[in-house]
Amino acid sequence: MDMTNSEKKLAGGVAVITGAGAGIGSAFALRAAELGMTVVVTDVSAPRAEAVAQSIREKGGKAEHKAIDVSVPSELEALAEDVFARHGHVRLLINNAGIETLGFSWEIPASRWDATLDINVKGVINGVRAFAQRMIDQGEECWIANLASIGAFSVFPTQTAYIVTKHAVQAFSEGLFLEMQLKKTSVNVCSVIPGMLKTSIFDAEPGAGEPASAKAYRQMMHSAMHTYGMDLNEGVKIMMRQIAEGKFWVSSQPEMTAQAVGRRVEFLKDQRDPTIAEDSKHLLGL
Repeated sequence: MDMTNSEKKLAGGVAVITGAGAGIGSAFALRAAELGMTVVVTDVSAPRAEAVAQSIREKGGKAEHKAIDVSVPSELEALAEDVFARHGHVRLLINNAGIETLGFSWEIPASRWDATLDINVKGVINGVRAFAQRMIDQGEECWIANLASIGAFSVFPTQTAYIVTKHAVQAFSEGLFLEMQLKKTSVNVCSVIPGMLKTSIFDAEPGAGEPASAKAYRQMMHSAMHTYGMDLNEGVKIMMRQIAEGKFWVSSQPEMTAQAVGRRVEFLKDQRDPTIAEDSKHLLGL
């Protein structure tokens, strides 16, 4: 087993992961199990969550599953109460659940805007509100990882709805980090910034509810992701190691994150009009 000394601190603990029925969430669940954690696999889809948990058990790991809608605070509160009642602690909370939304801002239906904000932003906040105090009270080192994105440091036309939420998660995670320090807790907080990974986020099915104009952009994004993206499990392995090391900035491709942050800093410093980066124009067919 390829495990660092930092990752050994996760072994034997309980991991709760939202949106773990597919994509990055499922890869994090599988990696947590490989590190010897008992994994609570949650997803809005019970069959997807069950399939991931079953896969973990078939490989000799420990896992259970639960259908959870992260946009509903009471569901996460009930989950936290149940997990702590049965296991006594949570060593790792990964607030991963999220949806991608594409299309011109004014064409996206109000219902899709609401869903994007409720899942991507409120879902993270709801997870922290349900688990944070309990994790503080357990008095041992633990970790809260919130899924941001490389998009937290940029803007991109037709991806505005999604990017708005990731800017929000980044700001929330920075504030949460400082609050945990102010209270002198043993909770490590990190912002997880996946770069370009081969996931299902741009597949056709998750686009239900988007405007018709989004279809072509979703296809282009999907193609780019699977042409240029890093292997998902490789990326998650890199990020899990950084989480265990207690880093705030967690990235599958640190050089890509540094480039995005650098561009953002220069843009803000110069107060320029927004532009589309030359190396991103192909994603819009330009």
